[in-house]
Amino acid sequence: MLIIKLKRIGKKHQASFRIIVTEKRSKMTGRYVEDLGFWNPHKNQLGAKKDRIQYWIKSGAQTTETIHNLLVKNGIIQGHKIPAYIPKSAPAETAPVQKTPAGPEQPSAETQ
Repeated sequence: MLIIKLKRIGKKHQASFRIIVTEKRSKMTGRYVEDLGFWNPHKNQLGAKKDRIQYWIKSGAQTTETIHNLLVKNGIIQGHKIPAYIPKSAPAETAPVQKTPAGPEQPSAETQ
């Protein structure tokens, strides 16, 4: 399955990213199918090949939440933003289990 995701490039503390199409389970530093553009979060600058991104999405490639939100924000694709980070909620309180009152055990039909 193909996915459109970010590949980190740049120096320490000066990260910038390439937007790439790759296999979902491949490593970030591995080979990729196609380079679709770049994103510099420090300058909030996005350079993307709109027609190629739309081609890959029509071909069945999925996008990560971050890429989806970037593309929606810049008008490359239509849709709503997806929450990229959902914090873990506090453990839910479990309702007390209702126990049946202890009474004399009924002999089963097999033992009679």
